[in-house]
Amino acid sequence: MTSTAFHLSTFMPYRLAVLSERVSRRLSVEYEKTFGLSVAEWRVLVHLSRCGAVSVREIHNCVNLEKPRVSRAVSRLRDAGFVQKMPGEDDGRLVAISLTDKGASTLAAILPAARAIDARLRAVVSAAELKAFCNVLERMHAVLDDDPDAKPRSRMDLEGLDI
Repeated sequence: MTSTAFHLSTFMPYRLAVLSERVSRRLSVEYEKTFGLSVAEWRVLVHLSRCGAVSVREIHNCVNLEKPRVSRAVSRLRDAGFVQKMPGEDDGRLVAISLTDKGASTLAAILPAARAIDARLRAVVSAAELKAFCNVLERMHAVLDDDPDAKPRSRMDLEGLDI
């Protein structure tokens, strides 16, 4: 008789999702309690700090969030004075979103806490273990990169990788 038992706790996609969600929620404590920002808003700010003025479509393609969630985040950030919208340079129908001084200073205030959490997570493994872990993640990404039904990675997901 074949066992049909399925344990979610040993299912790799579930374990990765749980870890990712836990880290994301922990980070959100820092920017939510001090600045009232959501996960989506934080990701938009970080993306804009790296890329300058971009469209909602580009943000959506780079921060791993659905377009409506990005649009809502941009609207809230604009209302709070963290970002501004301007007509696109090449096409006036498109809107370019960029950080305001308030948005840039807010992000600068959040980054030390975010970097400290990243450092705590990295500190529990050796440099060799971290490199091996990142290599494993890349091999898992490669499986999805070869899957025509999987969402492709953005170029932002590949920037800064040292594997």
